[in-house]
Amino acid sequence: MDRLRYARHLSLPEFGEDAQSELGRSTALIVGMGGLSNPSAAYLAAAGIGRLILADFDSVDTANLQRQILFDSTQVGHDKAQAARDRLLALNPAVAIDCERERLDDANLDRLLPEVDVILDGSDNFPTRFAVNRAAVRHGRPLVSGAAIRWQGQVAVFDSRHGGCYACLFDEAAADDDMGDCASNGVLGPLVGVIGAMQAVEAIKLLTGRGEALQDRLLRYDAHSGRWRETRFARDPLCPVCGRRN
Repeated sequence: MDRLRYARHLSLPEFGEDAQSELGRSTALIVGMGGLSNPSAAYLAAAGIGRLILADFDSVDTANLQRQILFDSTQVGHDKAQAARDRLLALNPAVAIDCERERLDDANLDRLLPEVDVILDGSDNFPTRFAVNRAAVRHGRPLVSGAAIRWQGQVAVFDSRHGGCYACLFDEAAADDDMGDCASNGVLGPLVGVIGAMQAVEAIKLLTGRGEALQDRLLRYDAHSGRWRETRFARDPLCPVCGRRN
């Protein structure tokens, strides 16, 4: 363990060497390397997580640079996952980082999740979010979900072993993917940093068993007014993914 690098963690009475070691043995899957996942991946790498799997099949675009802070103008056109990997290894070369460049579906999620301790979903579309949630339930993995659009962001933890899943809170049949399109709706750049950093915090708490996770609580942030709102929810017994009938 690099005691100098992680000195501020080691000096936390609620964290210390045991939690840092646990973090160093952990693996996180990060879904999408967009505005949310850029800061969450950076903070997890800097914090000393053992391994990251970066899943994104897209390339860097100039329009990404307003909020995707791991990338710069020289990387436009480059593979996002590889470009992010290069930056993260420069930040902390001790972290193992793998790239998954195929679109995530049930098959490759089932291949990846047995290796993973926590999932951070920073994707920008409902089909991926619901597919990741189904896989998280199948494999019993905690899911840290984030979203941001316009001036609004939200973050929650879903772990069907202890409570509800993403489909308990959001109806897949009613989900309108056009509502989450940054290209047509816009998004405030720093907002995704706020939500992405919170995803990293929640992931670290889950991996180390420290603190109180956002299980069954949805936090919404309105950057325009500077206000937070918490909504509690419970497992839906009729949930098509994690309900008792399944």
